[in-house]
Amino acid sequence: MQDTSKQYNDVIDTCKSLFKKKMTDYGSAWRILRLPSLTDQIFIKAQRIRGLQENDVRKVDEGQESEFIGIINYCVMALIQIEKGVVEQPDLETDEAVELYEKHIGITKKLMEDKNHDYGEAWRDMRVSSLTDLILQKLLRVKQIEDNAGKTLVSEGIDANYQDMINYAVFALIHLSES
Repeated sequence: MQDTSKQYNDVIDTCKSLFKKKMTDYGSAWRILRLPSLTDQIFIKAQRIRGLQENDVRKVDEGQESEFIGIINYCVMALIQIEKGVVEQPDLETDEAVELYEKHIGITKKLMEDKNHDYGEAWRDMRVSSLTDLILQKLLRVKQIEDNAGKTLVSEGIDANYQDMINYAVFALIHLSES
């Protein structure tokens, strides 16, 4: 579990560094995005990863890693949107956005640690392609919940699905770094 925690932190450090740089370049323009728009951005990235895994020919010189990083960062943005709501104009400075990023990653990492304990690090025996499929499944669930106006009868909410997607993407990036 100790290795997992360090590896998790290393992946998140990379993701957070990119998030900060994009905040410097673009500000918090993403704060105007509604949840379905963020979900669609994550879906595009997951579909591209699946395409990269299935196709021999690549026409864009970017690999799976950058797409998994994008999934993590868009999921964090979605969790921030759930907490703060959508706005009409960008309203977060970089420091506040990073603080919120760290808060939501902290909650998500704790969830990973709890599940990882109970599941005995089963993800370590999974393929990256399976983690991609799980992300796509979670996205379809989120889309259905969004279509149901955010209401569920017995299932966990949208936030839990975004957290699971973050954790699956982190696991995929750990696998890719080890291969």
